[in-house]
Amino acid sequence: MDKPAIVVWEMTRACRLACIHCRAEATPSLDGRELDTQEARRLIDDVAACGARLLILTGGDPSRRKDLPTLIEHAATLGLRVALSPSATPDFLKLDPHVLKAAGVARVSFSLDGADADAHNAFRGVPKAWEWTHQCLDRLRSAELPFQINTTITAGNIGDINRIAETVVGLEPEGWTVFIVVPTGRAEKSLLPAAEDLENFFYELWQFSRAVPFEVKTTEGQHFRRIALQHGGRTGGKHSPTAAGINDGKGFVFVSHRGDVQPSGFLPLRGGNIRRRPMSEIYRESPLFQQLRNPSLLKGKCGRCEFNNVCGGSRARAFGMTGDYLAQEPLCAYQPASHD
Repeated sequence: MDKPAIVVWEMTRACRLACIHCRAEATPSLDGRELDTQEARRLIDDVAACGARLLILTGGDPSRRKDLPTLIEHAATLGLRVALSPSATPDFLKLDPHVLKAAGVARVSFSLDGADADAHNAFRGVPKAWEWTHQCLDRLRSAELPFQINTTITAGNIGDINRIAETVVGLEPEGWTVFIVVPTGRAEKSLLPAAEDLENFFYELWQFSRAVPFEVKTTEGQHFRRIALQHGGRTGGKHSPTAAGINDGKGFVFVSHRGDVQPSGFLPLRGGNIRRRPMSEIYRESPLFQQLRNPSLLKGKCGRCEFNNVCGGSRARAFGMTGDYLAQEPLCAYQPASHD
């Protein structure tokens, strides 16, 4: 993959939430060093020129950027599919979703990390997070703007996943993306679930994906693809998971609010900065990215696993747990069939 399929741009780190797992360690204030409008337009031009299929605008909370509609329109005009991942706060509620839709947003995602208000609010660090989330979703429905739900799985909520899933189904999203927590930013290692619990969870998630009318995906949960292949792969249902090889730095690239180019937002290593070199060039030529795209360099059981080209494990979690981004996935219970 000499060009990224998915580009995520962290428009700002400003956010009114105080989430316990926040990789960005977001603060309420804007950073004066973030990319300005002209720099952002050049980044978007490069994303479009390199052939990426999806641009995700995230944060922090991109609702804090006054140039948000302008930059969405610029990206959509260039033919990019634009997804928006804001925080559910009064900042988003001030925006007109009809304007966002007209500008070219294809989908908006909001997070739901608990099955009830108390659990979700505790996770997001503010008392009205649940209320704001539902208000934001109502605004999207009024504009007929498609949305997905994001949920971060931790040791604290993995046991309540059935109730969370029921809540997600009731919201009738276009998709559900499940994030497996990575120890970076504010996320402590104590938030990590056990590997065996995650294995059981992925199997239940695969079964769930066969029964719902929307797409189910994982982020930093690459071994969900292995589960899908082991139990029927893409033939299991209308929206069963895709066994794609995309991983941190492999078809996927993250650009920080200051222009640093990283393999993912959860893997805080830089291949370069767009203020000095184009993102596409950094992705293609950086030794960091080249190593991450070579499954033969993976260590431990990831290196000898027969699924390493479609899975490869979370490179971000390997780095967060061991300091080595090529180390084996710390939360995988699977024992490869092939051995040295």
